Parts: sequence; structure tokens; C-alpha cells
Amino acid sequence: MEEKDEAVTKVEGLSALPPLNSSTIAVAINGKKKSKHVVRWALDKFVPEGKVCFKLLHVRPRITGVPTPIAAFRKDVELQTSGNLLPYKMLCTNRKVQVEVLQLESDDIVKAIAQEVTKHNIIKLVIGASSRSIFSRGQSLSSRISDGTPSFCTIYAVSKGKLSSIRPDSKINGTSLAGDSYTSCSITSSTGHTSSSLTERSEPDSSTSYSHFHSPSLPMQRFRALSLINQNFPHRRASSNVPVHHKKYSLDFDDGEDDASSCPQGTFLTDGDDLASSFRSLVTNNYTTADDQASISGAPTNSSSRFEADINFELEKLRTELRNTRGMYAVAQTEVIEASRKINELQKRRLEEDIKLREICLKEEEVKELARKENEKYEAAKKEADYVKDCAEREAAQRKEAELLALREAKEKEKLEHALMGQAHQYQEFSWEEIVSSTSSFSENLKIGTGAYGTVYKCSLHHTTVAVKVLHSEGSHLTKQYQRELEILSKISHPHLLILLGVCPDRGCLVYEFMENGSLEERLLRKHDTPPIPWFDRYRIAWEVASALAFLHSSKPDPIIHRDLKPANILLDRNFVSKIGDVGLSTMINSDAMLSTIYKDTGPVGTLCYIDPEYQRTGLISPTSDIYAFGMVLLQLLTAKAAMGLPHIVETATDNDNLTKVLDPEAGKWPLEETKELAILALKCTELCRRDRPDLKDEILPALEKLKEVADKARDSASPAQPPPPNYYLCPLLKSIMEEPCVAADGYTYDRKAIETWIKENNVSPMTNLPLAHKNLLPNYALLSAILDWKSR
Repeated sequence: MEEKDEAVTKVEGLSALPPLNSSTIAVAINGKKKSKHVVRWALDKFVPEGKVCFKLLHVRPRITGVPTPIAAFRKDVELQTSGNLLPYKMLCTNRKVQVEVLQLESDDIVKAIAQEVTKHNIIKLVIGASSRSIFSRGQSLSSRISDGTPSFCTIYAVSKGKLSSIRPDSKINGTSLAGDSYTSCSITSSTGHTSSSLTERSEPDSSTSYSHFHSPSLPMQRFRALSLINQNFPHRRASSNVPVHHKKYSLDFDDGEDDASSCPQGTFLTDGDDLASSFRSLVTNNYTTADDQASISGAPTNSSSRFEADINFELEKLRTELRNTRGMYAVAQTEVIEASRKINELQKRRLEEDIKLREICLKEEEVKELARKENEKYEAAKKEADYVKDCAEREAAQRKEAELLALREAKEKEKLEHALMGQAHQYQEFSWEEIVSSTSSFSENLKIGTGAYGTVYKCSLHHTTVAVKVLHSEGSHLTKQYQRELEILSKISHPHLLILLGVCPDRGCLVYEFMENGSLEERLLRKHDTPPIPWFDRYRIAWEVASALAFLHSSKPDPIIHRDLKPANILLDRNFVSKIGDVGLSTMINSDAMLSTIYKDTGPVGTLCYIDPEYQRTGLISPTSDIYAFGMVLLQLLTAKAAMGLPHIVETATDNDNLTKVLDPEAGKWPLEETKELAILALKCTELCRRDRPDLKDEILPALEKLKEVADKARDSASPAQPPPPNYYLCPLLKSIMEEPCVAADGYTYDRKAIETWIKENNVSPMTNLPLAHKNLLPNYALLSAILDWKSR
């Protein structure tokens, strides 16, 4: 598409402006800092004259090819230009003047402005004047705009905020002007009167003379006029009666600039008298010519007074320029002094930088020397690393051989452990006839207990006293309780869990070890007139039950929740060692469900007063459900009372500091401080909300271990002297009774803590001084049971 020569115009500002007329002022701006002086001068000049409207003209280059879409790029350029022109628009808005901003897109500034003036019939245009001297080559932009603008428009050229020159329009008093030079010609109107000279004098509020734009014709005319005056009228200089100071004045013919601080090529210096005489001669000549023309046309003249006024005006201008020159000279001197000071500072700074540079060079040499030494160290370290790498490779080969040997030994050990575990968990199978014969056909005299899911009988099988639990299967031995109890007890083993000795798969019978002292409930409530349990044994029983629960909750791979913990299911052997039984209601929680520690059960089961209230309400079971039942067991160990309402009774007594009134007096003299701690712990376990209950492993067990130590000391002081323990009860390392006997790889039994400490520091057996085949430990439950039995006596 062909480009149009006309400028593309975008209007910003007021949406509705009055039509252009004599009150519309056009101001050409280029967006630079000097444009503010042009706009301010136009405002100061034309706003006081009356209501006016300003049109700001800005010419930007035409947009050709761009990498982005032309419409979007043009929009960006227009927005950026609008932002740059906003300060000039605000100058007009602050003066409460209507303003219109026109963006002209053209590569020819003079042509774009001329077309805009012609298009809108603009008769007043304000532009910035250039600072070219009369001897400068080429024509300034302001002169080219003046030449290219239509003649009907009056052009005002402004330089440094002052009017520099005027090019009037072609109509003065209704008559067209002929020719390009208007300096000293006069025009007679159609009525026969003589018009004034086109060379206008300055207005009263401006100190800058008016001229036209055909530069350098006007300065050259001044120069020629002064030369003619000096040559043709020397007598006028001597006969002047006007007092003039003998000083030097400078005339700067620079185009539109009043800078007196410099003397360009077009500047001439004369004595004050000569300059004043020259001006008098020039003005006298001009006015003489004007008087002659006026006398020819019959117009009255007053040349003498006008001549004196013009001379005084020109002299005052020269004095003003001299004062400005002196001020600028003083400013120049100040700037020279400041420049000298800055030069001294720069020299001083250069010296400092030289010193710093030398220091940096020295440091650079030091760093290079250090880098050389480090490189030598690196080479040495690299050689050493290569040597270590070779050694490591040899050791890796040796280690690989050792690992293969250890793997074979581990497999053999695993086979041995599986054999031992299989033997430990192996139970015997009995026939139904053997069960019937041993229980005398389930005689009532041999019945020792009845539960919701079966009846327990005391009998003798293979010359061993056992307890047989016959489930109410009604002909089906694959009951849910039977399968669950068989599954759990056949996989786990703990000193305080009832041991399963055998089963009768024909009718669903379970054979347990016989517990001579019955259940904890019978001993606490004294149902069969049995002796009471001392308080220190009750402390120990509490710890034993808690350790068994912790074992169930931490069993692998699936944790076990008992769900029916109560004194009736805690059995005591002849030494009052407690064991938890009746795990038929227990459940195994899948490891995925344990991530939230809560498991959804179809329906709550258990015994009233021991069931977790939250489990009973929601059906959600978790290990904390056993914590609630354990809290009830602790309260019954302390009080030997029924479970109904027991938490409230103990809590009230604790708050009123009357705990001794609810404690079981048959247990002996309770230690008040420790007993109160146990009561508070039990009340925390029976909190209604599961998140308020303490953790079994981190809180309950540590507290009960401390109480157990107190109970052991009290029992030892109360019991008579015991015979020394057998030698095989003593740890070979500690020479004391073993707390947790374990079999090491050398075949000897040690206390776990002692042998673990020994293995960390040594790889040989402490008894044979031979290398240990492995460092695995196997618990010796048989010896542990014997030690506990001996301690209970």
C-alpha cells in the first residue's frame, strides 16, 4: 500500500474543542527540555490577552518496517510519545487553558507543520529559535519552518524563554507585502496614509528586539548600516550631546540567542561613544528618511524627540547586556575554580587508585604463589588418592568375599532360627476323646470358669496340669473366636501372655497352661476367700500387663488390639506372675489402616465398663481402646472395687485429697506419693476422648517401671533372706542376675545390654576368646521364665 505524504495525526486532550480562529495558538514542540520555555513563553504572552485555545504540534518519524505487527507497534509508539508530551499538556492545563495535542507522523518536519497550518488555517505559530550565528553555514530549522509556512501565519521564534524574532503575516492594514526583506520599507495604505516600518520594536515587557526570519539578511543589514554610519556621518559622533559611558559593549548576531558570555565570529567591539554615535546616526538616518517620506505624504513628524528616545533605549539595552556579561563572567570564574578543585580531587583519587592498584598487584602475586603451592599439594594428594583407590579396590574385593561368606552364614542362621521358632510355636494336637477323658466328661467339679464364648476346665493331659477351653461351637469347630485365638497365640510369645499348649481341631478346644492363683478379679474381690495381693505385687502386675499390651500393639507385621482387657482375663500363676489370656476377641489391624491409628469395626465388642466410650459410640477402634481398659484395671488394683462408676469415685477422692479412703486396706501400707501418681495415671487412661489419653510406650511404661523399682525394694525388705541364685542365672559379664537373657553366637547366655555393649567393641567371644560367627542374639525365654519364678519366691 502506498504511503501518503500527509502526516498521520492522533489527537489527545479535550474531546470537544472550539473551532480554530484568531484565539487559537499553535506551538511546535520537539519534546526536549527547551520546548518547556517555548510553551511557557506562549502562555505568558497570549493567555493575558483573553480566552485562547492552544494546539501543541509534535512531528515524529514515520514508522516503516517493524518485527511486530504494525498496529501494535504503532500503538506502543503513540502511547510512549503521549507520555513524553504529557508535561507540556499539563503546563497548559495548570493555566486553565484548553489544549489539544497533535502527533504528526512524517519524515519532513517543515512540510508536516506547513500542511497542518494550511489544513487548520492557523494564523499564529510559536516555535523555538536556533542558536546559529550569522556566519554559520546552512539554514536553521526555525528559518526553514518560517520559509515553508504559509505567509498568512504570523510566526514567533522564542530562544531561552525570550522572544527572538517575529515573521509577520502578509497582511498589514489590509495590504499585502511584497518581497522577502521588510526591514526598512514602508507601505502606504489604500487611503493614502503612510504605514509604519515593518521592523518592529520590542514590546514594553520584553527586552528582546523583533526581527524577521530571513537570516542572515537582518544581521547583515545591521552590520552594513553601522559601517555606513561610521563612514558617511563621522561628524554626528563628535556633535552628539547625549551622555554615554566609555565602556565596551558586545553585539551578538547569533540567530535568536542573547548569550553575551562569548564573542562569536559575528561579534564586534567598539568604544561606547563610537557605538552610541553609530546608533544615533543609524536612527537619525532612518528617521530622516521616514520624515522625508512623511513630509511627501503630508504626515506630521516629530523626529527630534523620537530620535532621543531611541538612543536612550538602545543605550539601556547595551548596559543591560554589559551587566549580563559581567554576571556570566563571574559565573565562569566560579566554574573554573570548581573545575580546578575537582581536578585536584581527581588527581588525588588517581594517586590513591595507583596505590590500590599496586597493592592489588602484590596480592595477585601472592595469590599466584599460593595457587602454585596448592597445585603442588593437589598433585601430591592426587597421587595419594590413587594409592588409596588401589587399596580400596583390594579391600572391596576382600569385603565382597567376606560378604559372600557372611551371606552363607546368615542363611544357615536363618534356617536355625526358623527351626527354633517353629519349635517354640509348635503346639500339640489332642483328640476329642482325650479331652473328654481328662475332664471326666466335662465334670462340674473340674469347671474353673465360664465365659461368653466357652467354658474352662482343669484337667491333666500327658501328666501335665492344663486348662482346657471348650468353645460353644454347636458342632462347628471353625468358629471365628477359635480361629482368631489360634492364629494369634500360635504366632506370638511373651512372658506375660498365656501360653497355648495344644488344640483339639475336632471340636474346637484350646489347651492352655494352668494358672494356680486364678484370675486377678477373683483375687481382688476375694471371691473364694483367698489372701489379698500386697501393694508391691500390684505395682508389678500393672507393669507386666502394660508390657504385654505394648508387645501386642507393636507386633509385626500387623499390630494386635485385645479389645477385652479386664481383671477376669488377667491370670496369676503360683508366684503371682500375671499373664493376659482370652485373646479370642483380639483383632489384627492391617498396616495400611495403622497409618491413621484408627480401624473401623462392624460392631463394638467387649465387656461393659471396660469398653472404650468412643469405640462404643463410633465403632472406630485403635490401640488407645486398650489404654482405656488398662486404666480401669489400674483403678481396680488400687481400690479392689467394682468397675461401675469407679473413675468418678477415684477422681473425687484425688481432688479432695482423700485418696487413702478409697484404697484397698488389705494390700498393706500404700506409699502415698507413688500411689497418687499411679491413680492420676489411671485417670488419664480413662479419659473419654482418646486423644487425651497418654501413650503406652512413651508415658505409661516409663512411669510404671519407676513404680516397679519401688515395689521391688519394698518386697526385698519385707521378705526373709533368700538363698543365692543358681550360677546359670548370672550373666558371665556382669556377674549379676540377668534381666533379659539372650543366647549369643558362641552358645553362651548373656544379659542383652551387656552382650550388646561387648559386641560393639569386640568381635570375639568373651568366654572362649574366639571370633564370633555373627552378632545376632536369640532371646532365652525358658531361662527368663525360670529367673522370674525364682524372683517371685
